[in-house]
Amino acid sequence: METVYNVPLKTFNWFVEIQTPCSAHMHGIVKMLYSGRSKYQEIVVAELCNVGKALVLDGKIQSSLYDEWIYHESLVHPVMLAHPNPKRVAVIGGGEGATIREVLKHDVEEVVMVDLDEEVIKVAKEYLPEWHQGAFDDPRTKLVIQDGRKFLEELEPGSFDVIILDLVDPTEGAPAAKLYTKEFYQLVKRALKDNGIMVTQATSTSYTLKMFTVIYRTVKEVFENAGGYHSFVQAFDATWGFVWGSDKLDPSKLSSEEIDKLIKERIKGELKYYDGTTHLGMFALPKHVRKAMEEETVVSTDEKPFLLEI
Repeated sequence: METVYNVPLKTFNWFVEIQTPCSAHMHGIVKMLYSGRSKYQEIVVAELCNVGKALVLDGKIQSSLYDEWIYHESLVHPVMLAHPNPKRVAVIGGGEGATIREVLKHDVEEVVMVDLDEEVIKVAKEYLPEWHQGAFDDPRTKLVIQDGRKFLEELEPGSFDVIILDLVDPTEGAPAAKLYTKEFYQLVKRALKDNGIMVTQATSTSYTLKMFTVIYRTVKEVFENAGGYHSFVQAFDATWGFVWGSDKLDPSKLSSEEIDKLIKERIKGELKYYDGTTHLGMFALPKHVRKAMEEETVVSTDEKPFLLEI
């Protein structure tokens, strides 16, 4: 009998991740490492057959050991390098600690990580050391357990150079359902300095393209400049989208040579995925995606939030 990790294929328990109302992605479970429920969501850490250890929240893979670095480097470095001198950075979400890990490769003075669910952070500290790599203990890290929207509402205007939104998907009843609206992005803009920049994870550019384009259109409603890019993440079985917004900056205009020069000058530590050539590929969205972005008219609002149907 064919085996994977010396486990016969027919003996796997299967984790089924629902991607859309019409499709799903199956993963063979090698071992369950943690399973529990916080006040806000179900939390699972499991060893999966083809992507290794993974964090799963409410049945959705957040990242895996196999390729978390692709997602987190893609999320963080384009906007960090687009800013001329980012010193104060806010990360909303990102409970694994990998997003702040990547931010801390830059010469920042402070990164404020804001997460609603303290239990996710506790689980990450114990079960996901490969993700955070000690980032929670870095003296530049400030951890705030609070709703991300409330955090922004209470901030002084112009508090941050960069704001990174590493959130769960906007589904009905999810903790982040109202963190993808025009009103929320207005709070993000208010919290940024004049030459600040933000980025958000924006779901898949393949199987949830409509959600991606709505996020783009909503960000574009608030910022002078907005755009999108994507990277393929095997754990998600898809190209994964990111949307950025700024009044003065534009990461899409950086050349391959400029990116490589900035990485050499400003980043401490290894990057496994992102460089100048990769940057060009990430921002070279396919024609049909660009067309969908140009034609999108829906703006997600507090009164009428656009949510994923899953």
